[in-house]
Formats: sequence, structure tokens, C-alpha cells
Amino acid sequence: MIPWSTYVLFVGASLALVLIPGPNHLYITARGLAQGRAAGLASAFGVETGTLVHIAAAAAGLSYLITKSATLFAIVKWAGVAYLVYMGIRAFTGKEEAETEAPPAQPLGKVFLEGLVVNVLNPKVTLFFLSLLPQFVKPAAGSPALQIVVLGATLLLLGLVSDMVYVFTAGALGARLAGRARALRHFSGVVYLGLGVLTAFAGRK
Repeated sequence: MIPWSTYVLFVGASLALVLIPGPNHLYITARGLAQGRAAGLASAFGVETGTLVHIAAAAAGLSYLITKSATLFAIVKWAGVAYLVYMGIRAFTGKEEAETEAPPAQPLGKVFLEGLVVNVLNPKVTLFFLSLLPQFVKPAAGSPALQIVVLGATLLLLGLVSDMVYVFTAGALGARLAGRARALRHFSGVVYLGLGVLTAFAGRK
């Protein structure tokens, strides 16, 4: 399997990356602020379940195909943009609630699925897996696909720990701001639209 020296180097590189706030962190924070800790956890698990899809795709070579095909990349990219923009518009145009009331809760299963879709339809994650993981794959160490799975699972666990930090921070903030439903809803809308813009400008190289 992967040499320990290579694995330790990968862990260090992954830690440096997951500690930097990114689009998934913003999404999870928005969910935690809008609906509380349980929704934040559901969105975090949804996002990391989406990471499993990227791991499987990378191991099967799909990530390589997507990044080399302009058509496939455009399909994934604009599907993600459309979904994020839709959620942003929905947040701004949803039914107005009294300032003293919390935003209407969504079923946690739906929150989980939204997190999964947000991550799966993010082409930047596909590009990340394609650019990072192959650098640590050693053909002489065994099956490249199995090595990608091991490295990807490691990155997933580190990412989940990072997500938890944002979840519990957002939950605390959400408890204090529970009476500001409109502000929280609009904050979520800004985050969703911002993620859509970031995805729209994601390059293929």
C-alpha cells in the first residue's frame, strides 16, 4: 500500500486545505445559522456523502473524463450553478416570517440531500480530486484505484472534522440570532448565490 512517508505528507497537505474556509463550509454555516445544529449536521453529512461520490468517480476515472471533456464539464458545472441560484432565489422570495420567529424548518432528510447535491454538482471538487490525489499515488505500491480510495477517505474524514467545527459554531450563533428570521434567510440566500457565482467561474485547468 501507500508508503507511510507519502501518506503523512498527504495528511499534512489535506489539513492545510481543509482548514481554509471554502464553499462547503459556507453552505454548512448558512444551514446551521438558518435552522440550527441538527440541520448543520445533516448538511455536513450530506456534503461528505457527496465526497464519497467524488472518490468513487476519481477511482473509476470519471473525474479525468469530466475535466478533459468540455461538454461533460459544462453539463456538471451549469447544473450546479442552476441549483445554487435556485436555492438563493428561493431564500430571498420565501414567505416572510415575523422577526421574532425562527425560519421554517425543512425535513433533515431534505437538508441532507441538498448538501449531497451541492457537493456532487461542484466541478471544483472534481478538479481538486484530479489535481491532488494522483500526486500521491505510487504505481509500485499496488492498485491506483485502491490508493485513491484510501487517500480520498482520509480527506473525507479530515473534512468532516473541519465541518463539525463550523456546525457547532453556527449552531451557537443561530441560537443567539433565532429572532432574526429575515436576516438569517437573506444571509443563506447570499451564500447560495455566491456559491453559484463561484461555480460559474470555475475553470477547466
